[in-house]
Amino acid sequence: MKTHNIFFWGLSVVGIVSSLPMAVAQTTFQTYHCTDGTSFIIGFYPRDPDAYMQVDGQPVTLRKRLALSGERYSGRGVTLRFLGNGGVTVKHAGRKTTACELI
Repeated sequence: MKTHNIFFWGLSVVGIVSSLPMAVAQTTFQTYHCTDGTSFIIGFYPRDPDAYMQVDGQPVTLRKRLALSGERYSGRGVTLRFLGNGGVTVKHAGRKTTACELI
């Protein structure tokens, strides 16, 4: 009887895991270090235009904004730019815009 219960419990777990959204498995996280010493982690989710950042130990949701070249995200005093030439800059916490590199 116990084997029977374990089997069905196992099938339940497999069913739950297989029903998780694919977005969970396809999330992209990137870590950057900037010339002014700032480091941050940014997360992107499929079918979600926003970016999710952790900078200075605080989470910040950045909304995708209109950009003439590349991509721009901003929110709560933070502006993140992915420039058309491949560069990345961030401006936050009253600091000047600084160049950043993927690490």
